[in-house]
Amino acid sequence: MNCCKTQTLILIFGILGTTLCIAQQPVSLLPAIERQFNKIESDILTTAQAMPEDKFNFTPESLDIKNSDFKGVRTFAGQIIHLATDNIFIWSAITGDSVRADIEDVNGPKNIKTKNDVIEYLKSSFAVGRKAIATLTNQNAMDMIQFRWRKLARLDLAFYALTHENEHYGQMVVYLRMCGIVPPPTISEK
Repeated sequence: MNCCKTQTLILIFGILGTTLCIAQQPVSLLPAIERQFNKIESDILTTAQAMPEDKFNFTPESLDIKNSDFKGVRTFAGQIIHLATDNIFIWSAITGDSVRADIEDVNGPKNIKTKNDVIEYLKSSFAVGRKAIATLTNQNAMDMIQFRWRKLARLDLAFYALTHENEHYGQMVVYLRMCGIVPPPTISEK
């Protein structure tokens, strides 16, 4: 065998060996979920903290915008409390933990009133999310669990939580801008 053929064979076997080693290492879904979770948690917390306490009960209905329909929409604080409550419901379904006794529905506990109370409740909901994400594995991600009126895979619930968080983050951004405040994540991304 000549030198070029030998070098080519060595290269081919080297590539195949590396490919087999890479293929045998298990790939985890956890880092991808954690990256998304960390980003939305940061965006939501900084956005919530940016709204002054005197505007925490702001709703676009108060602006009386011509041809708009904001009648009965949640206040800024109401958006956050609802988001945190659904976080608790969704992430707790993944872990199998029970939810706080003071949660009666998706609008959250009735005793949360101040900006500080709202922020602390929000942070506690993200702690429940972190705990749930830490329980996800490649082996249990597709396990079916009961959530509300149907059975869903744990991974579906994680995606649902992240999607729901993003939806409310978008609403929070609009509320902030209606109050003349630029959302902190927007500033930091420039």
